[in-house]
Amino acid sequence: MTSDSLASLRGRIGGLALAAQRDPREYTAKARAAFLDRFECEVDPDGVLPPAERHRRASAARRCYFIRLAYRSAQARRRKGDG
Repeated sequence: MTSDSLASLRGRIGGLALAAQRDPREYTAKARAAFLDRFECEVDPDGVLPPAERHRRASAARRCYFIRLAYRSAQARRRKGDG
């Protein structure tokens, strides 16, 4: 195994050991909140929109982000299959 593979396995072991002892939502709450806040800041950097509209736009930006990730992943898989 390469050192990258071993590092990946060590990380997975640590992550699963932590998840077995505690609720992952508990220790990832701040990171998830920051990730979601990113979209609100993206669509309303000056904070001038009403909260409902800011939330609607942030939700659309988040969906766009994940669809773009899926698209890029599909492209990479296609390229890998062709090569």
